Amino acid sequence: MVQKGIAIFAVIFILMSCNSVKEISFSESKEIKNQVNTVLNNWHLAASEANFENYFSTMDSISVFIGTDATENWNKEQFIAYSKPHFDKGKAWSFTTLERNIYLNNLGNFVWFDELLNTQMGTCRGSGVLEKKGNSWKIKHYVLSIAIPNEAVNAVIKAKKKNDDLFLKKFKK
Repeated sequence: MVQKGIAIFAVIFILMSCNSVKEISFSESKEIKNQVNTVLNNWHLAASEANFENYFSTMDSISVFIGTDATENWNKEQFIAYSKPHFDKGKAWSFTTLERNIYLNNLGNFVWFDELLNTQMGTCRGSGVLEKKGNSWKIKHYVLSIAIPNEAVNAVIKAKKKNDDLFLKKFKK
């Protein structure tokens, strides 16, 4: 009976050992961060050049873009519908990265980031998630927000109160 238990334990141990996943090394982590930086820089460049194909091919088919307005929570198709007229005019938007932090999971196939941006709206913050699919990184989720200095928050609250009141009515039951 004891030998049978030891044999079962040995088989389970061997199977678990075979299923272990190799974590990425420091150098692999650095290379992944370089790849993601390039993807994001090229994505922002594609928008500034109104390159519709390059911009939207960087986004996953099931991606989400959350803009600065409370109503802007778009899947890729909705974001394309909003954005296409801007790209068609030859001028979308121009975001220059001031700083970026990239974090990754232990397997190196999933990253999240935050970035500080110089934009036509002033200083903004972007954050998002990318997943490696095959040999390329795809943006799964992106959030853009306008950075508001703490000392200006009360003035912003006052300026948007009327719009917020109208917007919030749809959530009241």
